[in-house]
Amino acid sequence: WLDDALARNQPEGLPLRMEVSVGTLDSRLRLAPCARVEPYLPAGARLWGRTRLGLRCVEGATAWSVFLPVTIKAFGPAWVLNNNVASGVALTAADATEAEVDWAAEAAPVLANPDQWVGQVASRQLMAGQAVRQSMVRAPAVFRAGAQVRVVTQGPGYMVTSSGQALSNGATGQTIRIRMDNGRTISGIVNEDGTVAVTL
Repeated sequence: WLDDALARNQPEGLPLRMEVSVGTLDSRLRLAPCARVEPYLPAGARLWGRTRLGLRCVEGATAWSVFLPVTIKAFGPAWVLNNNVASGVALTAADATEAEVDWAAEAAPVLANPDQWVGQVASRQLMAGQAVRQSMVRAPAVFRAGAQVRVVTQGPGYMVTSSGQALSNGATGQTIRIRMDNGRTISGIVNEDGTVAVTL
């Protein structure tokens, strides 16, 4: 049942080698005899990492349902850090080597394509041997909090440019708040060129 479920839930286009280890039920459980037990995936559970599988009796004098601990490992290619990287330091292609790792070891998705992490900044202290994951990197700041930024408001047939003060560091694609010269605070999205796009 698990093999079939894993085959159905396999992420598209990923050559992952799945490995399943099934735990044991609590030895203190005393279950009534059952002619047919049906496995199911509990609500909110996924076949990934440390999880649990439901087992329910569908043919027996007494209906019962229990949970069985299961560990799902998903081995696939990933980029593993060669050295420690300090928080705030930009990653380069030389910082990691390709290796096979368990994608399911942590909840954060693995960044299997170098384009997704080269040039990104470490969001915390990273250790050698860790696979590069989404939660470990962020876009580098285009400007710092307190900087004067150009605000661009665009609509059908018009474009207005003004300036304001960034209330936080701004990274490309991030939504930040800006205090305008008239004291009003607005939100906008940081462009690659350092301008902030605001839609009215």
